[in-house]
Amino acid sequence: MNSNEKQIKYWRTNVSYVLILLFFWFMFSFGAGIIFKDFLNNFKIGGFKLGFWFAQQGSIFLFVIIIFIYVYLMNKLDKKYGYDK
Repeated sequence: MNSNEKQIKYWRTNVSYVLILLFFWFMFSFGAGIIFKDFLNNFKIGGFKLGFWFAQQGSIFLFVIIIFIYVYLMNKLDKKYGYDK
């Protein structure tokens, strides 16, 4: 595989990681904060309804977790294509 093909595969994999992770973040934020809000509001966390908590705080916590997942995946991808040096 030549250098150009390697860069294209690397970039496509990177973009697919980003799209997949953002999809999960969107589904979590949209699903828990809007679609399942009424069901989740039957439960409380820290005195707040769970649907409200997910809409306000849960999506932010998930985003931070997604950042760590992305870093892990990119480190593996860098090693795979030799960009870790």
